Amino acid sequence: MTMSHERPSDDDRLRRLLDRADISDVQLRYATGTDTRDWELFRSCFTDEVEIDFSEGFGQPVVRLTADEWVAGTAPRMESFTATQHMITNQVITFDDNDHATCIAYVRASHHSPNPTGDSDQTVYGYYTNRFERTRDGWRIAAVKLTAVWMTGNFGIFQTALTQAGVPTPAG
Repeated sequence: MTMSHERPSDDDRLRRLLDRADISDVQLRYATGTDTRDWELFRSCFTDEVEIDFSEGFGQPVVRLTADEWVAGTAPRMESFTATQHMITNQVITFDDNDHATCIAYVRASHHSPNPTGDSDQTVYGYYTNRFERTRDGWRIAAVKLTAVWMTGNFGIFQTALTQAGVPTPAG
């Protein structure tokens, strides 16, 4: 235990800096994998089971599923858009212990899908609160929580794009 007057060793400080860099890299792989449709890269971000919480702003229930199920459900949804761009910034990482951390990060997720109903773009502004675990393969996301603070554009492109892709929507 480190007393308040004791300073962590240089090795401990270096380990924590490397952990922060690794966690940040996972967050960026999450965005890059989504936008490039590289589902293997996207899958590499998660523990084998993952909790998904998109309840704020989207009204979807919190679910726990395998990472493979999460990827299999995410891929057709994202591929139904002509393009997406997820920007993740202002990452604040806190550690519960040596093997568990939380990263809160701003997100701006833009979705583009030309359609006959109006605006072709929709953007979600908010933040992720992702819980991380250290695994034998490095840091991975064990829980994803998206909090949508506000949205702009045509929210209907989500349903239009999903319907065109043959993906069932929550309402249908």
